Amino acid sequence: MSGKLIRMFFLVFVVFAPADLSFGQAGDSSSATEPVPAVLLRKSEAAGTVPSISDLFTLLDKATTSETGGKDWSTPVKLVIIFGGLAILPSLLVMMTSFTRIVIVLAFVRRALTTQTIPPTIAIIGLALFLTLYTMAPTFSEINNKSIEPYLADEIDFQTAGSKASDCMKEFMLRQVRESDLALFVQMAKVEPPAGPMDIGMHIVIPAFIISEFRTAFEIGCLLFIPFLLVDMVIASILLSAGMMLLPPVMISLPFKLILFILVDGWGLLAKSLSLGFR
Repeated sequence: MSGKLIRMFFLVFVVFAPADLSFGQAGDSSSATEPVPAVLLRKSEAAGTVPSISDLFTLLDKATTSETGGKDWSTPVKLVIIFGGLAILPSLLVMMTSFTRIVIVLAFVRRALTTQTIPPTIAIIGLALFLTLYTMAPTFSEINNKSIEPYLADEIDFQTAGSKASDCMKEFMLRQVRESDLALFVQMAKVEPPAGPMDIGMHIVIPAFIISEFRTAFEIGCLLFIPFLLVDMVIASILLSAGMMLLPPVMISLPFKLILFILVDGWGLLAKSLSLGFR
């Protein structure tokens, strides 16, 4: 297993990994021009520093190269890196993409329909996965054009490729995250005032993005519950007035909710709204 293959795998892994874990240090990127909320510019004491991901790039590149000055790693160590990365990669793929919002909303829909396990969980996860691939296609294409293809063509080094790929993911998350959530984690991290959004470390952007996605998904879920809740209330009122108090309203309202959902093309509207909801 060549060092080139290991570095290529690690590049794909770090696309979804925090690109800057330097607490208390301002980022050195100068590509952003967007304004930052005033709370983000508030000075605070710097916390302790930890090694940044760029140091890991340098270490991996040096350890897996066969050129002069490098020392090739043994096969067992390379296998540990691969399987360790594969174990963490699914979590990063889930929490740094549109998957979280989509799967939560789909789960809310199933709960509102009161269909128990229909559609099955595997079907919901599958639909969420392919909708994620659809909504993330522009970002993945940008990563391929700016990072992976130039690296495979030996136009840029490994560290530059990893930084470019990480910046693409950061841009996507910053387009979705709320300023209030971003400001919250900037305050708690006690970092130096960032010059722009792209200067904020990934260790701040990622949790802010996750919290923001949770909030958005729950807001959508609450709105989806309203029409189905009205159907349940109407059916319950009719059964109560008819004296059929022992008949479960959910059993009677289920067909009406399914008919309503089908007539308005619920799955199509849901997929369209979720896809267009990402900037």
